[in-house]
Amino acid sequence: MNIYNQISANRFKTILIMVLFVAFIATLGYVYGRAHGEALAFAVFALIASGLTSIGSYYFGDHILLATARAHPIEKKDHPTLYNTVENLSIGSGMPMPKIYIINDPSPNAFATGRDPKRAVICVTTGLLERLTKIELEGVIAHELSHIKNYDIRLMAIVAILVGFVAILADIFMRSMFYGGGRRSRGGGIFILLGIAFALLSPIVATLIQLAVSRKREFLADASGALLTRYPEGLASALEKIAAYQEPLKEATNATAHLFIENPFKNKQGSHWFASLFNTHPPVEERIRTLRSM
Repeated sequence: MNIYNQISANRFKTILIMVLFVAFIATLGYVYGRAHGEALAFAVFALIASGLTSIGSYYFGDHILLATARAHPIEKKDHPTLYNTVENLSIGSGMPMPKIYIINDPSPNAFATGRDPKRAVICVTTGLLERLTKIELEGVIAHELSHIKNYDIRLMAIVAILVGFVAILADIFMRSMFYGGGRRSRGGGIFILLGIAFALLSPIVATLIQLAVSRKREFLADASGALLTRYPEGLASALEKIAAYQEPLKEATNATAHLFIENPFKNKQGSHWFASLFNTHPPVEERIRTLRSM
């Protein structure tokens, strides 16, 4: 598979996953509504709560993420090589230059965040700057710029909101069953049982979908980044060095792990087929192999 087919295939798969995600949420709403007599009030309250979460996440999510990671902004005089690399690749890709942040951590890693290319941020660790050559750093920055250009930063925010929406629906339904009482719709018995089962399982399923979307976007960003630098080996070599460092990133959390270029927890990556469903990233060996086949 060449680089253009890789990009096209991953875009299609991501769109398919998003469509399935929306259908999944619609199914939950239908089952919860049939199980509970006050379906309209239930739906309106859930939509308001998810709407407030969405607005907060859209406008302030990147600031919260950077604060959580203890990242700080830099200027050209602080890290000229990094600054020039981001600037040159931004010009080459026809994008506005993102702001640059750094995390003081020896574990090599990087991520991108923001609402859109005009309000984007690239963040790298000090460990990344210390361990990578200039060519490898270009590969990593090109990968993160691809996340920005492909609007992955917005897509992952939307997916996170959908996951939160599913959790809100499940929580409200369970509370209404235990504390609300109220009327039940005709034939609601089976839907009550289905609703309880969905409320218990749907947050897990939603998280699996979120992680699946994240893994697909990593393959797409790898391919797009290689297209930008015209040198896939740079990113492949960088991924080898990042994966070889076994100490986890101290400031990473479960909520932010999927944003990094490689799993920041290192030893939490599972190889068994079931455990791999909960991986935040595709296997690094597969990513490297795909890059070196381009």
